[in-house]
Amino acid sequence: MTREPRSRAGQSKRPGRAGRDAPPTDNIPIIHGVLPPRDVLLRFIAENPEQASKREIAKAFGLKGETRVELKALLKSFEEDGLLEKRRKSLVRPGALPPVAVLDITTRDVDGELIGRPAEWLDDAGVAPAVAIRQSTVGSKGKAPVAGLGDRVLAKIFPAKERGGPAYTARIIKVLDKRKNSGMGVFRAAEAGGGGRIMPIDRRGEEMEVEAAFTAGAKDGDLVEIDVVRMGRFGLPRAQIKSVVGSVASEKAISMIAIHAHGIPHVFPDAVIREAEAAGAASMSHREDWRSLPLITIDPHDAKDHDDAVYAEPDTSPDNPGGVIVTVAIADVSYYVRPKSALDREAQKRGNSVYFPDRVVPMLPERISNDLCSLKEGVDRPALAVRMVFSHEGRKASHTFHRIMMKSAAKLSYQQAQAAIDGAPDDKTGPILDTILKPLWEAYRIMTVGRNRRQPLELDMPERKILLKPDGTVDRVHVPPRLDAHKLIEEMMIQANVAAAETLEKKKQVLIYRVHDAPSLAKQEVLREFLQTLDISLVKGGSMRSNHFNGVLAKAQDKPFQQMVNEMVLRSQSQAIYSPENIGHFGLNLMKYAHFTSPIRRYADLIVHRALVGSLGLGEGGITPDEEAVLDDIAAEISTFERRAMAAERDTVDRLIAHHLAGRIGEEFDGRVSGVTKAGLFVTLPEYGADGFVPISLLGRDYFIYDEAHQALSGEKTGLGYRLGDMVRVRLAEAVPLAGSLRFDMLSEGRKMPTAVRSFHKSGRRKGGEPRRQPGTRPPRGRR
Repeated sequence: MTREPRSRAGQSKRPGRAGRDAPPTDNIPIIHGVLPPRDVLLRFIAENPEQASKREIAKAFGLKGETRVELKALLKSFEEDGLLEKRRKSLVRPGALPPVAVLDITTRDVDGELIGRPAEWLDDAGVAPAVAIRQSTVGSKGKAPVAGLGDRVLAKIFPAKERGGPAYTARIIKVLDKRKNSGMGVFRAAEAGGGGRIMPIDRRGEEMEVEAAFTAGAKDGDLVEIDVVRMGRFGLPRAQIKSVVGSVASEKAISMIAIHAHGIPHVFPDAVIREAEAAGAASMSHREDWRSLPLITIDPHDAKDHDDAVYAEPDTSPDNPGGVIVTVAIADVSYYVRPKSALDREAQKRGNSVYFPDRVVPMLPERISNDLCSLKEGVDRPALAVRMVFSHEGRKASHTFHRIMMKSAAKLSYQQAQAAIDGAPDDKTGPILDTILKPLWEAYRIMTVGRNRRQPLELDMPERKILLKPDGTVDRVHVPPRLDAHKLIEEMMIQANVAAAETLEKKKQVLIYRVHDAPSLAKQEVLREFLQTLDISLVKGGSMRSNHFNGVLAKAQDKPFQQMVNEMVLRSQSQAIYSPENIGHFGLNLMKYAHFTSPIRRYADLIVHRALVGSLGLGEGGITPDEEAVLDDIAAEISTFERRAMAAERDTVDRLIAHHLAGRIGEEFDGRVSGVTKAGLFVTLPEYGADGFVPISLLGRDYFIYDEAHQALSGEKTGLGYRLGDMVRVRLAEAVPLAGSLRFDMLSEGRKMPTAVRSFHKSGRRKGGEPRRQPGTRPPRGRR
């Protein structure tokens, strides 16, 4: 349900953004009451992205009655043909920028105007589009935000009206990060005369010159931090080295590359540290004393912060026979991090914590995240708790929220808790096995009944974890087992998140939802064509549900193509984002869902905590009218920052693995085809979880044809080829640690393609063409 911010203290509702910022449509021929031609309709949608819902299009062209039905059918055909895709409630051209985006200003055009590009851009979406930055003369309060080269901005995006230049123009809403005269690169020493150059660590960076007096003892090939001392429109910028990070072989250096390349803030300003250090213990004001309730934490064995605790007990009410009461307590970060404080500004700027194999870039300083807001064993800690009552059938009957003071009864690891349930308790779990752990597992059993009835999307995609040696290099890649202890905590957190969204909606309080749209019709059709090659059917229509995909996954269970089908289903899914507009969560099959359970590491959860505190009258630290008024912008920012964190984590793993394998050029490996493109094959080494590329030109002497429906490359003459999921033998030909890329030579001859694939060649479709993804990138991945 979509709402305007709740009116408080006479505050009026915001004007509609589409009406305020939408570009004019004077140059588009509109005959009111008549369905426009296909080209006119597509042009209107491209040039007016904020008026591209079915309702707004019908209104713009004055369509009513039967004509609106015809419009609906035409738009549906556009989706099926891949000409449009649905994003939330609007239709956009594939690959189009959203109405609001975070941009990095990277260069100037020939006229000196600033040019930006999206801060995060998916590898398989082609080259990130250029955006011409239009500096406003008047801002929302009479003072326009001004940006310069290197700045990161939140901007309103418009399709360009003039051809021949960037495809988009942008109006700056807010400057997120001003360019600091610092950065990172790899030092390359000059052959004579001292000094050298700084080579950029990302594709969009510039080379810089370093004079001999400013090298700080760096050796050729060292990763260094720099200060920019001069930047001009002509000639190379000049820099001086301020510190030497060291060899790029270490995890520390490689994660620092990702931090700088993605612009992740990693040093807390002095004001933030001072504010965190000055914080003291929480008071009992507006709190219930729950310190006698034996809540426990269950986390990874190496966790440094503990932001959630759980407890379960049988419901003794005669109205709920066989039911249970589940309590989830979450660290009360909203008590310490108040709106407009230095801590809050920095947390919003970071958006979330970022996790690398051997370090964490936290959203909040350690004084908050690892101390005052960590639910330590045997220590008084403030929390926000939800008490949920479930029937014996796993249906939630009721829930209530409470602001409490708690004291954790035990700190356990997942493995420790699971071992106790499996019959091997230790000195800590033995005394609480019958009183705490077994009731938790019984509650989980009951909640699982409800989960099975709900049927969320059940993808089987094992998470790999890199284990490092003491020197920071890769030891091995490990796939940890998925325990019931993990599933127990996950399901209890999901239900707590649902309860938060339900409570805030009931209070008519605006909030930030975690939303996940259904797959677009175009993606559904690609998946459907692929599954047909395996004799697996997928239902058609716009009312797709997660259980339809579960049926597909069940048919692939224990088949040779099981992993392949899981990956294709994952690729068909939309990306989950944060939004003040609720469209539900498709993957979890939930209508109301808001992140509440990790305010230490996610800013969205902190906003939800403040909303609960404010709407339920639980004391200080509630959401403010100013925050409510900008939830659209906050949601857009933190969604972008989440993608930024995912990309940085992924790039670090790629670089670590590439460096680990750089000394094994020429060795042979068993791999699996994990991506098929017109340019070649992506091959994953299961032992390492690393992806490498085999260019199509190196597959053999035959002419290979790309078949998207079958996800295959097959030889025109021999009929031999490769499909997604095939096991192959490859030789490592090249490893580029700084880029995190691998290139393989194919040793396997390929297999005889099915008749359907060979007959596909005769139709003459999809021969040749430009590659969709450049060599060295990786196939797409997703996250709920």
